[in-house]
Amino acid sequence: MESSVVADAVNGMYKERTGLVMRILNELQSITTMFTTRIFNLITISAKIKVWFLSGFFEIMDYLSSQEYRHIVRVVGNDIPGERKTIVGLTQIKGIGQNFATAVIDVLGINPNSNIGDLTDKDVESIEKIITDPVTANFPTWFLNRRKDINTGRDKHLLTSDIPFTLRNDIERERITASWRAYRHLSGLKVRGQRTRTSSRRGGAVGVAKGGQVSSGKGSGN
Repeated sequence: MESSVVADAVNGMYKERTGLVMRILNELQSITTMFTTRIFNLITISAKIKVWFLSGFFEIMDYLSSQEYRHIVRVVGNDIPGERKTIVGLTQIKGIGQNFATAVIDVLGINPNSNIGDLTDKDVESIEKIITDPVTANFPTWFLNRRKDINTGRDKHLLTSDIPFTLRNDIERERITASWRAYRHLSGLKVRGQRTRTSSRRGGAVGVAKGGQVSSGKGSGN
């Protein structure tokens, strides 16, 4: 009887410890499976990130290779060195000042600190379109240098050789009409009513000629 009781007790302890060991093994297996799954997910995510980064890098490289740097950029018939900043390069065009160039760049969303040699053909075309016809880009009329043209009555912006050509035509028209402005232009004097007592003293001899003597004007015969 005693041996059977002891055997039963030993079997019970063996089964209990065996169950405990099995539960521990099951827990370890579940933890291992979860850990392996998470590691696999992390590896998958890192691989996706690597693929995304590489694809973006290759896209950037393709873009840069397709848009080659140009040492000379031609805008509205003007050759501009490619190493100049965009805003500085545009001011080299006669008729384009600092404010006008800044407005053009802001409208197109171009980085003003970028070199003009990095601009694409599309950017150059957009710049030329706005410069040649700023009214279509909703530029205010006071921003233009030729408002209410006498021949067309339109507001426009003159560029390059059109500026001196239009100026000569205006002066010639004034000369034909024999206006006072024409006489002032032909005499090389100021036209808009400025004082000439202390300015515009070029041309003829004023005062004493260099190395000469002053004649008093009163009783010079004495």
